[in-house]
Amino acid sequence: MPFQALRPAPDRAASAGQRPMASTAAGPVVLPSGERIPALGQTTRGLGEDPHRYAAELKLLRLGLDLGMSLIEAAEGYDDDGAERFVGDAVGSRRDEVFLVVAAMPGRRSARAIVAACERSLRRLGTDRIDLYVTQGPGICQSDHGVHETLVAIGALLLDGKLRYWGVADVDAHELGELCRMGMRTGLAACQVRYNLGRRVMERELLPWSRAHAFPLMAHSPLATGSLFHHPALRALADQHGCTTAQLALAWVLRHAGMCALVRASSSAHVRQNRCALELRLDAGALDALDRAFPVPHPPFIPHPPFIPHPPFIPHPTFTRRYAVS
Repeated sequence: MPFQALRPAPDRAASAGQRPMASTAAGPVVLPSGERIPALGQTTRGLGEDPHRYAAELKLLRLGLDLGMSLIEAAEGYDDDGAERFVGDAVGSRRDEVFLVVAAMPGRRSARAIVAACERSLRRLGTDRIDLYVTQGPGICQSDHGVHETLVAIGALLLDGKLRYWGVADVDAHELGELCRMGMRTGLAACQVRYNLGRRVMERELLPWSRAHAFPLMAHSPLATGSLFHHPALRALADQHGCTTAQLALAWVLRHAGMCALVRASSSAHVRQNRCALELRLDAGALDALDRAFPVPHPPFIPHPPFIPHPPFIPHPTFTRRYAVS
């Protein structure tokens, strides 16, 4: 059953290359098919690994589901594939409420391997379908063979109803554009990317491309594993807005139209705090202050036209004979 959001999405659209003067509360994200999914989701990285905390962490994921965070991500590589079983246990009979994302392990380039991996994920999750299957994308366009094998596998899985959509992870704007131009946009619904205040490189090209083509992005590591929480500028702004540094960092990521974020929580209080970040509005002054504290990195210097060094000086034989030292 397709997931449908419970409330309409507010207008958060921004034209390519422009930043809105202030953010609005984050609403659902619209996929290319028109289906709406939550802007804030839960990732299971690090959950379900400790047997003593397993039951408590199941409750955390279910609490997030109760609060509307029904976008849930698992991955083959989390806890030696245990994350998928953990998600299956947490979701249980509520499968139709969840938009389920699975991130595949990198390195698979044959259609047979991709299909087999997806079917193993389905068995571990205890479900008959995955809503979004994310293949590891860097370099996918470097060979015709890799693209063809991926297309064959994804196409078969879509036709069998085992996948509803598919996505790619950590590709640049050029690669994503190539995938769409090669006719692979049927079912291609999102691009996962590492994005947070400390990692803004994708704002140079990928973000403008996604805005221009209304193509959804899904941010993983939006809180940079907590490494930003003690930054003075972030703490000062959080105090001004009456929120935590995590909520401020998360609201900053979610300010973009068409942007989802995947976050985890270690307590019920953290689950509720994450949910409240959806309603946090950042004014133009706060956005400018964060731009100054966490600027977009400059692109690396590439001389234009490319610098071609002069060849080493090789004297003409006549020159050598005339000026040879005796």
